[in-house]
Formats: sequence, structure tokens, C-alpha cells
Amino acid sequence: MKTLSTIMISFLLAITLTACNTYSPPNRQVRSVHHASRHYEQLGRVSDIEVITLERRNSGGGAVLGAILGGVVGHQMGSGRGRDVATGVGAIGGAVAGNQIEKRNGNDSEIYRVTVRLDNGRTQVFDYENIEDLRVGDRVRIRNGQIDLM
Repeated sequence: MKTLSTIMISFLLAITLTACNTYSPPNRQVRSVHHASRHYEQLGRVSDIEVITLERRNSGGGAVLGAILGGVVGHQMGSGRGRDVATGVGAIGGAVAGNQIEKRNGNDSEIYRVTVRLDNGRTQVFDYENIEDLRVGDRVRIRNGQIDLM
């Protein structure tokens, strides 16, 4: 009985600590793989636009809530040692189910990776959340790390 309680508390503590995992979203600002001088202007053409899906990481909240609810429901069943086992099984099953529900309800985000072939033959890559009407083949100017349509 005491061993099962210790295991249950350890399990719930581990899940709780997992829920404390901090998620910092990826930097959504434009970035240039090849850094140009800040005051230097370059011309080129968009050679490729690639859509990249960024998977959303779970916070662990679904697993924690599922474990709590599963443990409470499991505790309502049986008596004595059977109740302890049902509580443990309910907590584990609830954690798994809660995690899956959180994954299913999370939205992945997409970014656009824009590759520009410069007039000097070099290539620069930029990541954007929104490219508006930018298309492959468009003539662009790169100024201060930003792409401007010409």
C-alpha cells in the first residue's frame, strides 16, 4: 500500500514537472542566413519559396489534468488494494489520454522560407510568417535584412 502510494506520488510529481516545461516559440522575425551589412542594399530574384511546418510542443497540461481526472475516477472503483490499483491505472490512463487530446487540439504553425538568388551569384534565405503576394521569380531588393518587392 505504501509502495503504491509512493509510486503514484512520484509519477504525479514527474508529470507535474513535465508540465512546467517552458516553450518559447521560434523567433518569427525575418532572419538572414548570410548577413549583409546593415546599410548595404542588394538586388536579386526569388528563386524558391518553401512552406515549413513548425510543430507545436505540448505544455504537459493535458497530461496533468488527465492524470488527476483519471486518478479521481479510478479512486471511485473498488475498495482496499483494488481501489489503489484502480487509482494508479486511472491516473496513468488519464495522463496518456490527456496528452493525446492536447496534441490533437494543438495547431502547428507554418512559415515561409524564401530563397533569393542575388545578382552577384550568392544566395540568401529568409523566414517569414506571411509573404503576402511574393512569388518565385519576383525581382526584390534586400535592405537592412528585409526583402522589398521591386
